[in-house]
Amino acid sequence: MPTADALAHAHDLADFVAASPSSFHAAAEVARRLTDAGFEPLAEDAAWPAQPGGRYLVVRDGAVIAWVVPADAASATPVRIFGAHSDSPALKLKPKPTTGRLGWLQAGVEIYGGPILASWLDRELRLAGRLVLDDGTAALAATGPLLRLPQLAIHLNRDVNDHLALDKQGQTQPVWGLGAADSADLLGELAASAGIAPDRIRGYDVVTADAARGAVFGKDDVFFASGRLDDLASVHAGTVALAAADPADHIAMLAVFDHEEVGSETRSGAAGPFLADVLERVQLALGADREQQLRALAASWCVSSDVGHSVHPNFPDKHDPVVQPVLGSGPILKINANQRYATDGIGASAWNGWCEAAGVASQEFVSNNAVPCGSTIGPITATRLGIRTVDVGIPILSMHSARELAGVTDLHDLARVAGVFFGGDAR
Repeated sequence: MPTADALAHAHDLADFVAASPSSFHAAAEVARRLTDAGFEPLAEDAAWPAQPGGRYLVVRDGAVIAWVVPADAASATPVRIFGAHSDSPALKLKPKPTTGRLGWLQAGVEIYGGPILASWLDRELRLAGRLVLDDGTAALAATGPLLRLPQLAIHLNRDVNDHLALDKQGQTQPVWGLGAADSADLLGELAASAGIAPDRIRGYDVVTADAARGAVFGKDDVFFASGRLDDLASVHAGTVALAAADPADHIAMLAVFDHEEVGSETRSGAAGPFLADVLERVQLALGADREQQLRALAASWCVSSDVGHSVHPNFPDKHDPVVQPVLGSGPILKINANQRYATDGIGASAWNGWCEAAGVASQEFVSNNAVPCGSTIGPITATRLGIRTVDVGIPILSMHSARELAGVTDLHDLARVAGVFFGGDAR
């Protein structure tokens, strides 16, 4: 049975997800929470203050990096980075998004990432993201429940329970009203939610999100279901841990990237320059030369945190026959022989040590040899920076569904280990 602290963490995660329907909202929510905790926001195009003793954060589009520098930090002080991502599979608005036919208003969308399309059927959806205005500024916008992707009745598709394959163009356009397409404006709905005039919009990055709130349920309240657990569960855990961090011999850093679900190769993705840029500026402010920068990186760590697969009771043949993580038994250490995850023996030892110090049990995850293995920001970060990296996360079911399933205690335990990693406590 979850403790009161674990349940409080899950309910706070529900608040966090509700405030983060897009990557841009997630970055803003991380920044808001950390600013409330005493972090100073920095602009990338401004000079940064001297770093020792500071708590700082910088937002780049849908990504955010925040860090705590101990008062006695020196030019070769190493960094401990907790990495995660802010985006999730979704439907993304196309240009000219107000469409429709046969008396229905519809939204023109394309597929973002690799969602389980069937899971988006018959649920109320929000629109959320960034609107770029005529003066070059950006405004965050998020509607309430607005759209729905309706299933075809079984009477009209007698084979629906045997086979369901949606045409990604013709059968994934949600409805959001009634009438002719030229009589309505979907962008106007978004503009109204942000309190701006529709004619000011010059560009946008807008996705769908499940409108239902995250919920604790099950016998003894062991389950937590929500949209965007991949990877807001990790983003939230890292934010909670960094807000309380008090590092002594290293810089504690949270790095939240966008676009992991589509390959990370953007200016705000893990394959882009964002983390390297921030690290260099932090090290330069500490007076580091190139040799001292490399010494610091050689002594640094990155924990790449993303969700992984719990063993599924209805599909046991999809999992390794021996290594079978399950919800409620602790965070997972992710291992892959072909380096789809960055974990090695040294990383495994370090992770298990942090878990032990936090009083948290850990599980291992490895794929069934016949099932392709996904990847994370871990190998990308290790490759770009040469930092020792270990891949971890929490086990979930329904990964890439519009609504995913986690264990309440695992969510809290991940934050507790992150706290130890950063140099705080395991509250």
